Amino acid sequence: MAGPGADMKDLEKRMDGALAALKSEFSGLRSGRASASLVEHIQVDAYGSNMPVNQVGTVNVPEPRMISIQVWDKALVSAVDRAIRDAGIGVNPVVDGVNVRVPIPPLTEERRKELSKVAHKYAEQARVAIRNVRREGMDQIKKTDGVGEDEQKRQSEQVQKLTDTMVKKVDDALAAKEAEIMQV
Repeated sequence: MAGPGADMKDLEKRMDGALAALKSEFSGLRSGRASASLVEHIQVDAYGSNMPVNQVGTVNVPEPRMISIQVWDKALVSAVDRAIRDAGIGVNPVVDGVNVRVPIPPLTEERRKELSKVAHKYAEQARVAIRNVRREGMDQIKKTDGVGEDEQKRQSEQVQKLTDTMVKKVDDALAAKEAEIMQV
């Protein structure tokens, strides 16, 4: 928006950022099937520093319940194995030469409910972030001098409409992730 008041493009960009962060968090949540995103950001102690798995090897998903990591340096195979075991994602990797295979066991009903609660927590964090951006936008509108009451009301309605749209996207993403988690 060119005039005084809230910068709608900036608000939308920041709200989109919260939505993107939510989707990133969701990709790390384990569902019933294998996904490279489950392991690729796990930190491995390599060459004296921490590096993500996807920077020390190639991550593939050859089967629906198997993740395969082809480690480029044979000396790092045990470090990758240890990092995956210590990541707390409930899997036991199997070392096979320079390959680390990660079988994904089916989720128990209890674990599915736990993951669903975690997904709800992530969604609520995204909603809070979106509402904080909304509040900042409303504050910008109130602090603007030289703008009539009608214009302030119109801008406030625009910000609220944008907020409602983004919260709906969060709710849709949560519903999709819950369906994926609960799928047997």
